Amino acid sequence: MHIKGLALTALGGMTLTIDIPLIRLADGDHWPILMVRSGLTVIAALVIWSVWRMFSRDVPALVPGKHGLIVAGLYALANITFIGAVYNTSTANLVFILAFNSMFAALLSWIFLKERPRPATIVAMFVMMAGVLIIVGDSVGTGNLAGDMMALASAFLIASAITVSRASKRDMGFAALVAVALPFVLSAVMTAKTGYRIEAPWWIVLNGAIVMPLAFFCLANGPKYLSGPEVAMFYLLETVLAPVWVWLIFSEAPTIQSLIGGSILVVTLIAHSLWQIHAGRRRRAAALMRHPL
Repeated sequence: MHIKGLALTALGGMTLTIDIPLIRLADGDHWPILMVRSGLTVIAALVIWSVWRMFSRDVPALVPGKHGLIVAGLYALANITFIGAVYNTSTANLVFILAFNSMFAALLSWIFLKERPRPATIVAMFVMMAGVLIIVGDSVGTGNLAGDMMALASAFLIASAITVSRASKRDMGFAALVAVALPFVLSAVMTAKTGYRIEAPWWIVLNGAIVMPLAFFCLANGPKYLSGPEVAMFYLLETVLAPVWVWLIFSEAPTIQSLIGGSILVVTLIAHSLWQIHAGRRRRAAALMRHPL
């Protein structure tokens, strides 16, 4: 099950890396972008859930109980603060601050779930944070304070959602998706007041209808199989790869610091995942020796 969790969260983390490039490619204003992105994500979630329900009775609940409501609320607020941060601070500051969600998740899991991180996970987190510091070392402080605070709030809200999901041990994939109904309503009201402008809407359609449903469904299910800090670390893939996609698409070449820091992050994440797989096999082997079939 641990390997399944690693594969699931890795897919979600990789998919999430193209979120910011797609938002930039759409070239639109804050509220219309949030409205289209959120609205299409809700529609996609409801369609997938309805089709799944037609062919199977073993379909997860859209919002599983009170924990589902809490998780949905946290993801809804995280979506609002994330889009706000995209438009109000530098990309470097945004991805740096979002990287703190692994630290927040470790702290919240330790406090509320009594899940003390394994030494290897703690070491991996600090190494990855060092990599992030290298990536944006020359850029920190160039963003807007309000945008930085939105990014920090987004990181904390995502970590909180991961922690609640972990505590409930329920399937929260659809709760994370229908959660964006709240940002959709808010942004629709604001768009009606400020006006609609999206120059290349097909990019945000791709983002809202496919990329976000896949990314958040996978990442929201990760806590069923992995600890909070482990799931949060896969969000760091965006820190590494989003600048690469921006380089390829917009010809904004990454700095030497970005390449060095990104390499540290990728190597650490792969090494930690391989270590977890190896440790899991050793634990299963030890359990079989103690309790042979």
